[in-house]
Amino acid sequence: MSSQTVSAATAAPAQAAEAPNPLVSGLRPIVLDVVAPLAGYYLLHSACGLSEFAALAWSSAFSAGRTVLGLLGERKVNLWASLMLVVNLAGLALTFVTGDARMMIAKDGLLSGTVALAILVSALVGRPVMTPMLMPFVTKGNRDRAAAWQRLVEGRAAASRAFHRHERVFAGIWGTALLAECAARVVGAFTLPVSTMAWLSTVFLIGAIVGGSLLGQIAVEPIEKLVEAEVEAEVEAPVAA
Repeated sequence: MSSQTVSAATAAPAQAAEAPNPLVSGLRPIVLDVVAPLAGYYLLHSACGLSEFAALAWSSAFSAGRTVLGLLGERKVNLWASLMLVVNLAGLALTFVTGDARMMIAKDGLLSGTVALAILVSALVGRPVMTPMLMPFVTKGNRDRAAAWQRLVEGRAAASRAFHRHERVFAGIWGTALLAECAARVVGAFTLPVSTMAWLSTVFLIGAIVGGSLLGQIAVEPIEKLVEAEVEAEVEAPVAA
């Protein structure tokens, strides 16, 4: 065996080891753009004792930085970082009018409503912000599935039109669920006792998340089948050629 063959054989495993895991790559934006700002807010407000306004302001700085870096580095808007920035800015604005407990409860509902509207608008303009969050759970860290997903997203696959239709349905389900939670919390804030809404608002949020997850399967299952079919089509293509 020649030295070139040996080098190629040893280089292949090394390259495979260095290749990024699709699951990690898919979850990284969620962690950086959604989890980090939320964790920063709760840490600064609850653990460090900063005011709600100051905690929102500092956590907004992280989202703003991610948005600016996306514009400068990749020449495109970082959708989730921008969404979290809008939510935090809305929270900062509403902080000025939260003079009583009922307004505080209503404010939290309006923030989830802001997220809901952003999700619905993004679906209408053809760039659903929920799609990147769905990817890791559909591709399951499999490189072939991740590549098939990318072809479907970019319109390079025969089933891309059906894929985009289902991802809009998925975004619509989640946007509607969060919008319903927003309406229920705001109405409850001004019609029910504060002591009741103190725990019921959390029930509303959990209900929206559970409802979105269960109803979202209406779109997730067809998306998974499209990804699987695209993987099979890519495997069979060289054979047919």
